Amino acid sequence: MRILVTGGAGFLGSHLSEKLLNMGHEVLVVDNFYTGKKENIAHLLNNPRFELIRHDLTFPLYVEVDGILNLACPASPVQYQKNPVQTFKTSVHGAINMLGLAKRTGARFLQASTSEIYGDPTISPQTEGYWGNVNPIGIRSCYDEGKRAAETLTFDYHRQFGLDIRVARIFNTYGPRMAPDDGRVVSNFIVQALNGNPLTVYGDGSQTRSFCYVSDLIEGLVKLFFQESIHQPINLGNPTPVNMNKLAEEIISLTDSKSRIEYKELPKDDPIQREPDIALAMQLLAWKPEVERHNGLEMTISHFREVL
Repeated sequence: MRILVTGGAGFLGSHLSEKLLNMGHEVLVVDNFYTGKKENIAHLLNNPRFELIRHDLTFPLYVEVDGILNLACPASPVQYQKNPVQTFKTSVHGAINMLGLAKRTGARFLQASTSEIYGDPTISPQTEGYWGNVNPIGIRSCYDEGKRAAETLTFDYHRQFGLDIRVARIFNTYGPRMAPDDGRVVSNFIVQALNGNPLTVYGDGSQTRSFCYVSDLIEGLVKLFFQESIHQPINLGNPTPVNMNKLAEEIISLTDSKSRIEYKELPKDDPIQREPDIALAMQLLAWKPEVERHNGLEMTISHFREVL
């Protein structure tokens, strides 16, 4: 297949593009490099089945493809809150433009959604049937509501035009090629520990996240994209939660750092818990994460030692 990956120079997009090339497909990456980096895909540029276009998805794109995986959008709070209007436009206008392209070409379409559509959940773990608890006017709303609107558009294109769609709700993911300054907790903790600085824990550190190593997440995305007739949202993530205090202690130990933990006020609308129910992914995709957090953190720390 000739497959378009939007946001393909980003953390997840670059790993996904690499995986698709290794499977024998042609890959067209589209990225405006707002958060994506050319070094993430530099090793792919000489592959004859790889092509790169610099383009902002809020404007239409006219290419011929068989499949589209729409990952374009800043995904860390630090990055998406820098320009909230553009973040929302990337999710909504980007989805409209890519769904229009899929309609014209007859391409299969996968929307990379997020666990953030559940907001600050009142149930745990979160199932795909949970509608969420989202503040529509908060500082995180540009991302949360943008992704929710993109899901709405995706399912409306499916119902109205018969598009072959997939929706992946991606939970916290970590691994090599995370940007040191992207503001996500794993990269924050590792960079702080390697530099000997205090690890910044917000609130009392009791809030939980569930961290999936990048190779597991990419395997789930690929399985979902190529599996026939799954026209419903699918959670992809690691179902084992960890609180921030424990994560900080693990990273201090794995980096052999002398850093201490420093507590700061919890940011507004920061979710208290995040844990995916992956029963549907296990049933429909025969997928579940394989990389233990200890091993995944070691590989990620090794990456950051090189980068720093």
